[in-house]
Amino acid sequence: MAYLSSAIKNLLKIGDFMMNYIWSGIIVLSILYSLFTGGSGALTNSVMDGAKSALALIAATAGMMCFWSGIMRIAQCGGITKAIARLFHPALKRLMPEIADDDELCGAVSMNISANLLGLGNAATPLGLEAMRLMNKGLGRRTASNSMVVFVVLNTASIQLVPTTIAALRSENGSCDPMGITLNVWLCSIAALVVGISLAKIFERGGGAA
Repeated sequence: MAYLSSAIKNLLKIGDFMMNYIWSGIIVLSILYSLFTGGSGALTNSVMDGAKSALALIAATAGMMCFWSGIMRIAQCGGITKAIARLFHPALKRLMPEIADDDELCGAVSMNISANLLGLGNAATPLGLEAMRLMNKGLGRRTASNSMVVFVVLNTASIQLVPTTIAALRSENGSCDPMGITLNVWLCSIAALVVGISLAKIFERGGGAA
């Protein structure tokens, strides 16, 4: 199991190394192509449009994160997180037994799962960051615990009952049936979650996680 874990880490490092070269190569080739074909003006316009779009996306994402961070605080003060935590407690106790007795942490994890179930990926991000902060609170460690690993899998390969964000993007780009992918999203997300959790638990039993 340790050998398998080491092999996966090496593959990830190789992937990162190759991606750096691929992206660098794409940028260099794009610049050279534009210079030799007289498309430098189009390249400049494309770069400027991309920069504007990136800034707009950052502003929108920042606003969403601030909004849902505030919602999280209101939910905590109003006792909503505790109610949601009780709802998810049986499942969380089996998946992450280390956090089962921490109501605040269970509430943060539960809110993150709820946001993902509704397809609100941007909303789930600040909630996930808060959960990770609480998990690491008092530990002062630089490696992920078993609960952190399982939570990352839950957050990344989450089941989306309502693919809100994807449907909105499809609608903006002229889709006649923005929610027509719902069944496909269910099947893919369930399969990804089952595989992810299974691997996390296999590595946990084999000593792959801390």
